[in-house]
Amino acid sequence: MNQPPNPKVSEAERSARELAQLQEQVNAARVVLNRLLQEVVVAESRVDVPRPSQIVEANEQLVLATLRAQAQADEATQQLGHASLAAGLDALTQIPGRGWMLDQLAQAIVQAKQHGTRLAVLYLDLDNFKQVNDTLGHAAGDQVLKLITHRLVTSIRETDFVSRYGGDEFLILLTDISQPSDAALIAQKIISTLDMPSRVGDYVLRLTASIGLSIYPDDGDAADTLIDRADTAMYRAKSQQLGSFAFYGGEPLTDDDHLQRPRLAALQHPAAPVVLTHEEQEERYLQLREANEQLVLAVLGAQELREAAEQGQRRQTEFLAVVANELRDPLTPIRLATAMLGRVRTDEPLLPRAQSMIERQLAQMKHLVDSLDDISKIQMDKLTLTRQRVDMTSIIDEAVKISRPVMDARMQGFKVRTPSRALVMHGDPNRLIQILGNLLDNASKYTPNGGKIDLTVTTAGDEIVLTVSDNGVGITAPALPRIFEPFMQDTQTIGLNGVGLGIGLTVVRALVDAHGGNITATSAGSGLGSQFVVKLPLAGRSGHDQGRDGLSDPESMH
Repeated sequence: MNQPPNPKVSEAERSARELAQLQEQVNAARVVLNRLLQEVVVAESRVDVPRPSQIVEANEQLVLATLRAQAQADEATQQLGHASLAAGLDALTQIPGRGWMLDQLAQAIVQAKQHGTRLAVLYLDLDNFKQVNDTLGHAAGDQVLKLITHRLVTSIRETDFVSRYGGDEFLILLTDISQPSDAALIAQKIISTLDMPSRVGDYVLRLTASIGLSIYPDDGDAADTLIDRADTAMYRAKSQQLGSFAFYGGEPLTDDDHLQRPRLAALQHPAAPVVLTHEEQEERYLQLREANEQLVLAVLGAQELREAAEQGQRRQTEFLAVVANELRDPLTPIRLATAMLGRVRTDEPLLPRAQSMIERQLAQMKHLVDSLDDISKIQMDKLTLTRQRVDMTSIIDEAVKISRPVMDARMQGFKVRTPSRALVMHGDPNRLIQILGNLLDNASKYTPNGGKIDLTVTTAGDEIVLTVSDNGVGITAPALPRIFEPFMQDTQTIGLNGVGLGIGLTVVRALVDAHGGNITATSAGSGLGSQFVVKLPLAGRSGHDQGRDGLSDPESMH
């Protein structure tokens, strides 16, 4: 690892001279104070006859001189403290630098040896930080380093120390740990803290860090040895998986070591452009709400449709199919008109904004029409799948790529965890992306800004298990048993982040069933988040070519 050069000799000499001068000022002030006190004693001993006026005048002069000397001494002492501290601080992050940490580590080793205690050294290196500088520039990179510093300082204990070791590397000293697992907990806390998204300019950053740990006295009893071995462990962690930690002595990880951060292309870029500003996001919600209200009220009549569903399933299905076809007709001319707007050469600033607005409304309308079309096909047993052998890693990657911009705009934390082995199944790639994308979008929609969303992928026997969880508004007890029914909306979610038709989860369940799987929803209640678990058969399970509820592959239909 390349270390930054030592400070220039001239700067070190200048700092040493300034410190020496301040020390001389402090000593001189103390000499003056001692001399004044001696003069007071001598003057008092020589007074034979009381002379009140002269004594008062002399005392006043002595008090003023003493106060001036004391003020000078205090100022010099304060300057000496500032200069001493500044000599060991990193200029950018304003935390101690390498030299200070080496001294502190040496002192900590001496104390640990005297008291028979342990300490840990954490060597932290940011993953893919070069992409931040290349994408955003070095000025933005400096802002990121300041942000990282703040998060590190808030992640450690009051008795611990953090320093910038050089570039995008930090050294953390954990004093007085009882066992290596204590250090592992702090390392995991640091990784989780850095993983939260942050906004720098027009980009949302998701940073990870690799951490190597060495333990005193297990891995060495000298400062240089502990740092070198923590550095070695850091490279081992980085080679195994980004955003992880490893001990020099090979201590096992404490956090589900069978799961790891997937190397998805959608998660390998730390900086992603912000799709919309906060003002534009708010405007978009208002526009979508108005457009959806008009669509529901003018074309579908949501309440009438619910009543029609109660009167007759068949009549409702036929009506939805007709509506979907009628709504699909205007989409093509609208799309052509939007493309023509982009070809017009003009300085009018409203045209690009109008084009963007139309494109967003068009995408939203297409999504609604496709959902309605799916519902009608489901109810008429005409939903088809185009099955092929697929690796679920590519499905997850594509779904994350589609859903991440909305999460970034809402500054929501997002974690993905998958097994290291390939997950192969027979399914329709587009429909599988639709399943996972709908669940992720649903989680983002009903999770507040700054909330957390998790996607965990595991295997159980001959099934793949996908779990999407969040800490959002949750699902009320009365709504939970009917959450997959068409047009079902929990009372607390109506109007939240735009009006929906309540058919997204219905489509998800039908697609999961068509793949021979099942889906369940759980929630502890209002405000306590929700969890959706999808189980799908892996390749090789008998009967995987035939879906449930009469839904079949296209090759089986005539």
